[in-house]
Amino acid sequence: MSMQAAYREPDTYMYQPDLETMPRAALEALQLQRLKQTLDHVYANVPHYRRKFDQAGVKPADLKGLPDIARFPFTVKADLRDNYPFGMFAVPREKLLRLHASSGTTGKPTVVGYTARDLDTWADLMARSLASIGAKPGDIIHNAYGYGLFTGGLGAHYGAERLGCTVVPMSGGGTERQVQLLQDFGAHGLCATPSYALNIAEVADGMGVDIRKLPLRYGVFGAEPWSEAMRRDLEARLGLKAVDIYGLSEIMGPGVACECHGAQHGLHGWEDHFLFEIVDPETMQPLPRGQPGELVITTLTKEALPMIRYRTRDITHMSDEPCACGRAFRRIMRVTGRNDDMLIIRGVNVYPSQVEAVLVGFPGMAPHYQLVVSKDGPLDCLTVEVEVAPDGATDDRARKKKAGEVQHHIKSLIGVTCDVIVKAPGEVPRSQGKAIRVRDMRKAAN
Repeated sequence: MSMQAAYREPDTYMYQPDLETMPRAALEALQLQRLKQTLDHVYANVPHYRRKFDQAGVKPADLKGLPDIARFPFTVKADLRDNYPFGMFAVPREKLLRLHASSGTTGKPTVVGYTARDLDTWADLMARSLASIGAKPGDIIHNAYGYGLFTGGLGAHYGAERLGCTVVPMSGGGTERQVQLLQDFGAHGLCATPSYALNIAEVADGMGVDIRKLPLRYGVFGAEPWSEAMRRDLEARLGLKAVDIYGLSEIMGPGVACECHGAQHGLHGWEDHFLFEIVDPETMQPLPRGQPGELVITTLTKEALPMIRYRTRDITHMSDEPCACGRAFRRIMRVTGRNDDMLIIRGVNVYPSQVEAVLVGFPGMAPHYQLVVSKDGPLDCLTVEVEVAPDGATDDRARKKKAGEVQHHIKSLIGVTCDVIVKAPGEVPRSQGKAIRVRDMRKAAN
């Protein structure tokens, strides 16, 4: 069984006001049509889904309206690992034009794949995302997302080309050369993780290059949670508009949702291709609009690897307040963390992004940090390692004083008691891609 072609396959992305500003009723009718097709598609072609639907006592025909999706079972990352490598695909393997996979460091890799139409859709949505950020045909986009099996690099690459931009396919690493080419080529946009963008800014300072004077206008930052404090720091250090983009490989890759450059307040979820829910991560029941919970996504137009009610583990909430840009799509507000990344320190729930919001911009401190979790008897304890700013005092007395100030600030704003170690400039490991924010020493201690 093949999916009906319910959407166009453009050679070059163009803004579609009839689609991107359509009335909510028309958008939901389109979602319902595509959702019915997707449920039929997976039930007919994926034994895993057919078995799970049957066990839950539901059939695709039971979906009469969008709220009925709550009757269908969730999909989780373990489902992809249990069906490794190709068991979740809804098309023959020969129809796949590309495969991506996770590193598999915590078990079997998760494998995702794309048909020709899937790749067209991905490129188009990433182009739409870049256009909403303010990118224009002819812009030079410096792409420092990792290439290879990670979806970030190629997703941004083909989206930028679809928009008509000139792409510099740098990938991560070689930071001095990154700075040199940003200077020589005059890029207008930078695609990178926010932590690596800070690394680029720091290396540029060491090379005597003022990135703020370069033609850079916007930064497309994603692949890891980051805070408003980090946004302000990025904009100050790089002299650009820092915009948040959201995606995950299981759903598509980057370009599932994106901020618009005007509001920079919430990411427009591309609802013509994805159905978004917010559920209580404990009860798994749907939550009212505006209440924070776990983001769950169902794909509406994917052929190769449709996902039904995929649990992202990302904690956020959604807003349907009108946006100044005029787009009809609801906004996914900034992800505050992942429920599987949450730390429980002496009874207090802590997300790394909460600590980041305290540290970034703190007087005299650099935006480089790691959280070290260890055991103190039966209890978990937290040590925050953070760097002093390059122009800050580095003697032991000054660093201990600064550590006390940071410790007090974290306690007063988050409510958790932790140790703080203030390190000299350069002592916290730098990111070449996704930052490693948490070092878990509990297993090593066993």
